[in-house]
Amino acid sequence: MTTAQRPETWQAAFDLIRTRGHERREEPFKLASGQLSHDYIDGKYAVDTGERLAVVSRAVADLAAAQGIEFDAVGGLTMGADPLAHGVAMVTGKAWFSVRKEQKQRGREQWVEGTRLQAGDRVLLVDDVISTGGSTELALERILPLGVVVTGVIPMVDRGDVAAARFAKRGIPFHALVTYRDLGIDPVRDV
Repeated sequence: MTTAQRPETWQAAFDLIRTRGHERREEPFKLASGQLSHDYIDGKYAVDTGERLAVVSRAVADLAAAQGIEFDAVGGLTMGADPLAHGVAMVTGKAWFSVRKEQKQRGREQWVEGTRLQAGDRVLLVDDVISTGGSTELALERILPLGVVVTGVIPMVDRGDVAAARFAKRGIPFHALVTYRDLGIDPVRDV
């Protein structure tokens, strides 16, 4: 995304993510993808108050609008997507959902909580931090049998170029709010 394509709300969101969510560590640590990194991104800490969550959620909603991504519901895999899904739902008035990591073993025994997704619903998938896109793709696989139409994927932070390629292969628009380039960190690799 070029500077001209960024919504006006981008800079305030970026500042929160950079100052509250990014931490450079001396010792490398393991990412969910299994790769090592010195750059820790804590998306949930970056949006840990209603005010901060509103700033970032508005920027995500504005980015979706700027990219022509229309949606009826927003969500993704719990826990990473939950704050952003709730925040975007609040600032847009759209529905939110959360995809469980394990199927509920009682009641309706469902994979998806929140709004009851229906065939034809337009869905925006979000996540706080994406390295390779595996968690978001898992959420995608859990909601596709419901007959929804996934209109886009917008993570708060994308740590590399792997996820964009993963969703491009599926024909799903992918636009990160903040990238590894914006943060000046090394990208994750496709392993």
